[in-house]
Amino acid sequence: MSTAFFRIGEIARPHGVHGAVKVNPTTDDSRRFRGLCEAFLELHGEYLPVQLSVSGITPTSVVVEIAGYETPEQANALRGAYLCVDRAHAVRLPKDTYFVADLIGCKTFDTEGNAFGTVTDVFETGANDVYEIEKGRLLVPALKRVLHEVNVEEQRIVFDADVLKEVGLFAD
Repeated sequence: MSTAFFRIGEIARPHGVHGAVKVNPTTDDSRRFRGLCEAFLELHGEYLPVQLSVSGITPTSVVVEIAGYETPEQANALRGAYLCVDRAHAVRLPKDTYFVADLIGCKTFDTEGNAFGTVTDVFETGANDVYEIEKGRLLVPALKRVLHEVNVEEQRIVFDADVLKEVGLFAD
């Protein structure tokens, strides 16, 4: 597994006069902020544990008060920083779903043994995710029929070779 922390929101700006901040969620469901009182602030490459309270949640933003940041000036210094949770406090995923952070860096193969390189990004298209292999050399829709095996612990993804020929978008 590739990361110990997951970004759940990016701090956009101060909110109000008491140091609260507006957070743009980077998680699929902003309701995951409900009851969140401990998190990590990703700031200048470090993960700082923080106590927080959530005072408002909408589908597109969350208002958070972070202990130790009590003025708009202090809150403004957090612009662009990320709120993160550690793996132990991440949401539980349904079967056959994965954190994007765990997919990036996985080596990819097909059922015929061909190697394609590593996953460099995952695009969320609405219908299904698309795995980018080697910065666009190959794009693969994350469909059950193409995914023969996904093993994030071993950082390995195997595509069904026949289906990949149909649905894969090769740069060459």
